[in-house]
Amino acid sequence: MTPIRGADAAEPIGLIAGWGRLPVLVAQTLKSNGHPVHCIAINGHASAELEGVCDAVQWAGVGRMGGHLRFFRRRGVTGVTMAGKLFKSDLLYSRSVWRHLPDWTCVRVFAPLLLGRRPDARDDSLLTAVTELYLRQGIAVHAATDLAPELLVNQGHLAGPSPRPALQSDARAGWRVARQMGGLDIGQTITIKDGTVIAVEAIEGTDACIQRTGQLCSRGGWTLVKVAKPDQDMRFDVPTIGPQTIANVHAAGGKAIVIEAERTIVVDQDQTYRDASRAGISIIAYDDADVCGSSTEETVVRRAA
Repeated sequence: MTPIRGADAAEPIGLIAGWGRLPVLVAQTLKSNGHPVHCIAINGHASAELEGVCDAVQWAGVGRMGGHLRFFRRRGVTGVTMAGKLFKSDLLYSRSVWRHLPDWTCVRVFAPLLLGRRPDARDDSLLTAVTELYLRQGIAVHAATDLAPELLVNQGHLAGPSPRPALQSDARAGWRVARQMGGLDIGQTITIKDGTVIAVEAIEGTDACIQRTGQLCSRGGWTLVKVAKPDQDMRFDVPTIGPQTIANVHAAGGKAIVIEAERTIVVDQDQTYRDASRAGISIIAYDDADVCGSSTEETVVRRAA
């Protein structure tokens, strides 16, 4: 793991943990590199496993931002990272929002975005506001991929059957749609078969998109394409897949997952690749040159094979 720039091995690191295995893996990697880890675990999202990994854990609603800052300052934290998904539909549009009642700090940060003449609840806008708050308090916000770069995948055929030309065709078409969606801050994932987009990820998240695809395409054989935004800020919302993604794609009849090399995290990589191979699901990591080049179709299939 590459050490944090400007930080010695004993410097405490703050972790804001959302849903999934990624926060646990980031905490484990930081600990193995000698950093004390102090964690804000988001209620209803974070894993209880963090209790056995981190030096200190405080469970809190996502809106208790003043409390988050006080927790980190008391422990001498000058650098934090965010890891794990936050389900915005729960946080903004469901009754469970009451678990995350905002404090005054949160109101001051988000009121201009959410209560102005033109409300802006886009992920990039909200997370940038949080990042700027931390920076004003003298706390740097690091990308989790700087702390655990081994989680990012390299280019190539990673698991499952070798891709065929039909898959490359769907990958190229789906890639362009997914990239455009990311540029509009809608989502990072689409599903596609025979050149036809079946489902598009929005606020409901990738798992719900996969489930909906299985309902719409009962014949199966479709491909999931997940890419980063054109100007992806690697400090948050990095595209991520793992064993649960494989299980969901398999249950819904999918046959391939296309992700972006060097800009996608695969958690529990060995298990993810093993599960994909057993399920007959191809995982391929491409980049823009692979799928958008003028003469790449045969080259990419040959390289991936």
